[in-house]
Amino acid sequence: MAWGLPNTASLARFCQKLNRLKPLEESSMETSLRRCLSTLDLTLLGVGGMVGSGLYVLTGTVAKDMAGPAVLLSFVVAAVASLLAALCYAEFGARVPRTGSAYLFTYVSMGEVWAFLIGWNVLLEYLIGGAAVARAWSGYLDAIFSHTIRNFTESQVGVWQVPFLAHYPDFLAAGILLVASAFVSCGARVSSWLNHTFSAISLIVILFIIILGFILARPHNWSSEEGGFAPFGFSGVMAGTATCFYAFVGFDVIAASSEEAKNPRRAVPMAIAISLGLAAGAYILVSTVLTLMVPWHSLDPDSALADAFYRRGYSWAGFIVAAGSICAMNTVLLSNLFSLPRIVYAMAADGLFFQIFARVHPQTQVPVVGILVFGVLMAFLALLLDLEALVQFLSIGTLLAYTFVAASIIILRFQKASLPSSPGPASPVPTTKKYQSFSDHIQLVGADQPSIPEPGQLRPALRPYLGFLGGCSPGAAVTWALGILVASTIILGCVLVFGDSALHLPRWTYTLLLVISGVMFLLSLLVLGAHQQQQQRDTFQIPLVPLTPALSILLNICLMLKLSYLTWLRFAIWLLIGLAVYFGYGIWHSKENQRDPPELSTTRYVVFSSGGLEETVQAVQPPCQTPAQEPGYTE
Repeated sequence: MAWGLPNTASLARFCQKLNRLKPLEESSMETSLRRCLSTLDLTLLGVGGMVGSGLYVLTGTVAKDMAGPAVLLSFVVAAVASLLAALCYAEFGARVPRTGSAYLFTYVSMGEVWAFLIGWNVLLEYLIGGAAVARAWSGYLDAIFSHTIRNFTESQVGVWQVPFLAHYPDFLAAGILLVASAFVSCGARVSSWLNHTFSAISLIVILFIIILGFILARPHNWSSEEGGFAPFGFSGVMAGTATCFYAFVGFDVIAASSEEAKNPRRAVPMAIAISLGLAAGAYILVSTVLTLMVPWHSLDPDSALADAFYRRGYSWAGFIVAAGSICAMNTVLLSNLFSLPRIVYAMAADGLFFQIFARVHPQTQVPVVGILVFGVLMAFLALLLDLEALVQFLSIGTLLAYTFVAASIIILRFQKASLPSSPGPASPVPTTKKYQSFSDHIQLVGADQPSIPEPGQLRPALRPYLGFLGGCSPGAAVTWALGILVASTIILGCVLVFGDSALHLPRWTYTLLLVISGVMFLLSLLVLGAHQQQQQRDTFQIPLVPLTPALSILLNICLMLKLSYLTWLRFAIWLLIGLAVYFGYGIWHSKENQRDPPELSTTRYVVFSSGGLEETVQAVQPPCQTPAQEPGYTE
């Protein structure tokens, strides 16, 4: 009599499929896309993605409502915080020169389902971000012409009072998105040329604002008579930092374009560093001259720069500022329309999204189907929807991607480096197990040569002092330390954000939780630091690992916890839709199904011994030559 246990076995296989890793092909430069972007191209793409409408709107809003003249300190702190995430993207972009950005980085280090969810959230981030910038572009142009466009549209169509819909259809915003999509579909060189043009005009206007602003500066506006340099104190600077942090979102377009870079190992880190430096310099200097030109408390949050020049008697400068604002928003639109189809292309090429989006035009060598489809969808959102309630989606999606990329850096540093090539038929080697998850990769470390320290093993110099860690199986201490690091970071973030306000904790409880979570955070960092890391001299590696990515994770979690509960609710709904897409399509068509090794067929028999006791015997049979079954298949 035979009976099977399909539930346990199929569940184990199912979990393996969810966490299987994409092979890390570090040396491969082959691609169906055209490698035509230089370091300058990537740098201007990054600058265009970061220096947008925020420079012309965000500076005035933060200065008046949050930080006063200390807004420049808010931008300094926000730039340093963004640098932590940017360094993680730079290392991955140089080491894995493939399109996909945070999606790909998560796929090669954490697993398939996590990568899909990150890609799914980045997709929504670009959709809403591009539509929101298009509406801001339309509104800014409409304001120049005294709202003639809006008044005409409302008189012809009427005013809508429907939830989630805009008050009127914005045909101008939809039109600019369709035109931009048409240009982007013409190829990476055309997109780069357009971005060069708009970025050059934008940078010239910024330089004009800084020079004329310093000429018109009045140091008296920072004096105590006007409220002082930091009228809202340290808390105001930190509140401004949380808002200013989102001004630097956009450098990930460089990592998403690494598959089209001529020399990604060198160009990607340099472009990220230079573009972030230029963007930070622009934000800091513009906010400085703005608060020096007019008192911070009299700023107009909607058009602070143009209004400041107007009040100083230079109304003609307002038209130059408006031209620079429109060019800056054009670069952000191009950045969104350039990145989004490439993320979708990477997911489709891996089989996790619909295959039609993996098609590349033979002449332009760009994913033209993705550009046109998502360009039209973005235009539809800008035409009809009220995007103000959805803009916070940008924050949570971006911060989640930053968190996963930072954690992926830690994981990758403690994995054993992949072999450069596979053995040929002339040099047969024994068949080895295929490792499908992070823990498997960690356990592989040091299996062959225990005398040579491999990534994931305890450093030889520390073995006499940390012998209890050396007794763990290879990689086990690293796995536990990483898990404790993430858990302590979440607890520490909750205590810092909600300890005094939402939770209403007593002072001693607040202090105790803060000390415990802080100590666990530091101990996990020390345990990770005591283990050997990968060292690669031919590609860029960020310094102070695991401290740098750990600080990035802590900052991102704190900022996510500051978002409203409605944002988290909408985010959860979007995740559920993404899981439905993944389990309905992605897991069945994943290219990793073709790499899954054939499994041994195990049959369990129940026999009775002479004493009448039940015994279980397992017979292991070789795999049959049958087509691969779909994920989750059981007999």
